Amino acid sequence: MNDGSRQKLRVLVLGGTSEASVLAERLAVDRRFETILSLAGRTARPKLVPVEVRSGGFGGVGGLAAYLAAHTIDVVLDATHPFAAQISGNAIQACQRASIPLIALERLPWEAVTGDRWQHHNTVEDAIAALPANPQRIFSGLGRLSLDALNAAPQHHYVIRIIDPLDEALPLPHSTLILARGPFEAEDDIILFRAHAIEAVLAKNSGGNAAVSKIDAARALGLTVHMIARPVIPDRPVVRTINDAWDRLTAHHASPAKRGV
Repeated sequence: MNDGSRQKLRVLVLGGTSEASVLAERLAVDRRFETILSLAGRTARPKLVPVEVRSGGFGGVGGLAAYLAAHTIDVVLDATHPFAAQISGNAIQACQRASIPLIALERLPWEAVTGDRWQHHNTVEDAIAALPANPQRIFSGLGRLSLDALNAAPQHHYVIRIIDPLDEALPLPHSTLILARGPFEAEDDIILFRAHAIEAVLAKNSGGNAAVSKIDAARALGLTVHMIARPVIPDRPVVRTINDAWDRLTAHHASPAKRGV
């Protein structure tokens, strides 16, 4: 805990993942830190955390750099989704402009193991284009931002799991919408896939434990998974675990050069 000899470290957490929530909760009870959690604003009821929360975009690299300066941020922790390439790229440039350290908490991607039947694709569009011509029942774990892309193959019946209700009806002729918040268990997804007679799965390689249940369920049932690779993000300082991110933050606080003491 802070002994009063050092000022607090002001941390901007770019969130939207379970890891970001866990870190925000840790930071909230440690008096060495002042924390702001930034969310994209796409989830109507995000998990409550006991720190200051802002919602919405920053207005590009320039807007984020200006925010860092205006709020005297000392460190940026990027704990966004692995597919949130735009904000991650903006954070790299904004931190460089502001001469502020950046820590990126990046989950390791999933890797196929014995029993997996994966087809690899570079983009969501490539994965949907690779679906068979004959109608199938497809589970989509791609999230709400990829709903429009499913229109490229409207012959399939899509079972779509998202967190919040849609403002409008799905523009798909055959679909089932399931509202649920993870993490999920493999046993639950096996039951779900059987109940909906799922024949294939669309998934982004997000890694981590919160969404791996659909991959485990597909393996157990012998289903094909159309796996979308992560977007390329420029080089940046990366840690792989919550504990490693925490160690970096505490090291920044302890550094006299970083704290100006």
